[in-house]
Amino acid sequence: MMNPKALNELALQYLAGNLTCKEVADLVTDFLEGRLTFMERARFQMHLGLCLDCRAYLRQMKQTIRTLGKLPAEPIPPEVEEELRRRFRNWKRR
Repeated sequence: MMNPKALNELALQYLAGNLTCKEVADLVTDFLEGRLTFMERARFQMHLGLCLDCRAYLRQMKQTIRTLGKLPAEPIPPEVEEELRRRFRNWKRR
């Protein structure tokens, strides 16, 4: 028989669509662009319903998209573009 804590953890995993926070973060772009299947979207939304951190992350992503959409269509200076690329490359290594 499972102890109550383990049973509670298992129930939360099931209710959260059995997705980890990392998996949700990896799916955010597909979710926002409408590329998830019905089942993926349901699991994603179940996780959001139980996870404050992932809801905050989704809000941040939506805000970032809105903010970037307001930027002028001017070319990015080469040194800024290189710095952004460097930071994104290093971000995945963290």
